[in-house]
Amino acid sequence: MSRTEEKPYYRALGIVMAGIFALGLAACGREPPPAAKASPPPPPAAKADAKADQARETAAREAAAKAAAASANAALAAKVKEALGATKGLNAHVIDVTAADGVVTLFGTADTPALRDKATQVAAGVQGVKSVENKLAIVKGS
Repeated sequence: MSRTEEKPYYRALGIVMAGIFALGLAACGREPPPAAKASPPPPPAAKADAKADQARETAAREAAAKAAAASANAALAAKVKEALGATKGLNAHVIDVTAADGVVTLFGTADTPALRDKATQVAAGVQGVKSVENKLAIVKGS
């Protein structure tokens, strides 16, 4: 009498082992599926670092643009203030000038409405001035 006739589970065990062996041989020589060959995606930290670098570069460019605009505005205001100081009859010491994108604003006082208008004309005549907002108050003896 053989072992398989003595105990039935030996026969079942032999069939299962033969099936596993057959599957193992069938799998040999096959290439892995394409998804298994693909490189893994970059780790989330690398993506976050790249986005952070891009955000820093954008912020730096915007800051540089704002600084350049502020410098240009300050230079334009200085030119207008110089032109007002060079004009007879105008007291440039009591006139403050601001500029933003070519729009010049005059603050302070003028002795007469004519001098107030003259300040507007002088400021408008400076190269780079697009418009003048005159907020000068008329105060006799200023």
